[in-house]
Amino acid sequence: MTSPLFFFLIFLSVVSAVKLPLSPFSHSDQSPKDPYLSLRRLAESSIARAHKLKHGTSIKPDEDALSSTVTASATVVKSPLSAKSYGGYSVSLSFGTPSQTIPFVFDTGSSLVWLPCTSRYLCSGCDFSGLDPTLIPRFIPKNSSSSKIIGCQSPKCQFLYGPNVQCRGCDPNTRNCTVGCPPYILQYGLGSTAGVLITEKLDFPDLTVPDFVVGCSIISTRQPAGIAGFGRGPVSLPSQMNLKRFSHCLVSRRFDDTNVTTDLDLDTGSGHNSGSKTPGLTYTPFRKNPNVSNKAFLEYYYLNLRRIYVGRKHVKIPYKYLAPGTNGDGGSIVDSGSTFTFMERPVFELVAEEFASQMSNYTREKDLEKETGLGPCFNISGKGDVTVPELIFEFKGGAKLELPLSNYFTFVGNTDTVCLTVVSDKTVNPSGGTGPAIILGSFQQQNYLVEYDLENDRFGFAKKKCSP
Repeated sequence: MTSPLFFFLIFLSVVSAVKLPLSPFSHSDQSPKDPYLSLRRLAESSIARAHKLKHGTSIKPDEDALSSTVTASATVVKSPLSAKSYGGYSVSLSFGTPSQTIPFVFDTGSSLVWLPCTSRYLCSGCDFSGLDPTLIPRFIPKNSSSSKIIGCQSPKCQFLYGPNVQCRGCDPNTRNCTVGCPPYILQYGLGSTAGVLITEKLDFPDLTVPDFVVGCSIISTRQPAGIAGFGRGPVSLPSQMNLKRFSHCLVSRRFDDTNVTTDLDLDTGSGHNSGSKTPGLTYTPFRKNPNVSNKAFLEYYYLNLRRIYVGRKHVKIPYKYLAPGTNGDGGSIVDSGSTFTFMERPVFELVAEEFASQMSNYTREKDLEKETGLGPCFNISGKGDVTVPELIFEFKGGAKLELPLSNYFTFVGNTDTVCLTVVSDKTVNPSGGTGPAIILGSFQQQNYLVEYDLENDRFGFAKKKCSP
C-alpha cells in the first residue's frame, strides 16, 4: 500500500514555491547595529498574520466525528503559559503513550492543533533566528502506542477535504479501505506547515483526552514550534475537550524567553454554576460570527466593539468597520496569535491622526517609523513629564478596555523615542477591505486576566499583574 507520506513528498515537490509562517522562535541574532530589528519583525509578522486571518479559508469538519470522551477528576486544568520573543505565548502539552511533552504557540485565531512530528521533521528558514533546527522538540509517533493515522474514509478526514474527499485506491462501495487521509498544507502568512492527521491521547494531570485529532507535521517553513488551536472550530482544543471556559493572564513582554510563567486555565465546568461570573471581571457578549462562504470566519472570536477613544476624544469609526457586513468584511476579533493589534487602514489613520493631534508638542520621528514599521513615533526627550493620551476600547454593554500605557506605546532604541504598537497596511485596500477590520493582539492583552466564557458566549477581562 502506498503511504500518505509518499503522496505528501510528491506534492511538496510541486509546491516548492509556497512560503510562509509566524516569525522566528527567538531574536538572538539581533545585531546591535540595528536596534529596531526585533520591532520591525514583530510589526511585519503582525501584519502578515492579519492578512492570513482576513483571507484564510478552512473546511468545517464533521462535529460528530470529533467527539471525545474526557476522563477527568479535576474541574480546572492548569498549564504554564510563557512569553516568547517571536511575539507569541507558549504552552506545553503532552501527547502519546507514554507522554511526550511538546511546546506549542497558544493561538485563539485557528483551530487545528499540530506539532513538529517524526525524527525527520524539517524546518526551512528557522536557523536565521539563532535556533538550531535540529534541536526543535519533536513528537515521535513510533514511540507512542496510541498513535493512529486517520483513514481516508474516516469522517475526521473531512476536516481538510470535505465530504467528497478523493480516496485513491479505495473502493467507494466499501468502508474497509486502509488508505490514509491525504496530507495537509496550512499557511500562516509568512510561513507554512504540512503533514498528516493522526489521533492521539492528550494527557494532563488528572485528565485524559483519548483519540484527540492532531496534525503530525513533517515539514515547515519558519515554523519552529507547533500551534495549539483554541479557536471556535470543532477540532480546536476547547471543542474537543468540551471546555466551558478558558482563561489566561499574559505576562509582560519584558519576561520574553525567561522562566516566568502564568497559568492557562482550562475549565471543564463540573464545579461551577453555568451562569456564574468570575469575580472582578467585566464582561461583554461575543458577537455572532458572520455566515459567509469563508468558513475560517466561523473560527474567530468576534467582539462587539462600539467605540474607540484616544484620550477623551471619541474617534468616530464608520460602522462598516465595527460590525461585519453580509460579506464578512468588518468587525473586530481577539487573537492571541497576533502580537500587535491590527486596524484596517482607514481605522488606523483616524486613530493615529488623533494621537498625532493630541501629541503635537512632541517631534514626530517619521524616519524611525520607516525603520520599525510602527507609528506614529515621537521624540519625547527634554520634555520633563510626558503626557500620552489613553487608548480605550468600549464594547457592547459598556465594558471598557482601558489600556495601560505600556500596552500601546513602547520605547524604541532608548528612552527618547516612543512608538504606537498598533499596525496596519501601508495603503488602503481598493476593494474596501476583506475580513475583520480590527484584530486585538496579545501585546494589548499584557497584564490582563482574560476569560473566554464559551458556555455563556461572552468575553471577560480585568487588569491584573500577571507576573509572580
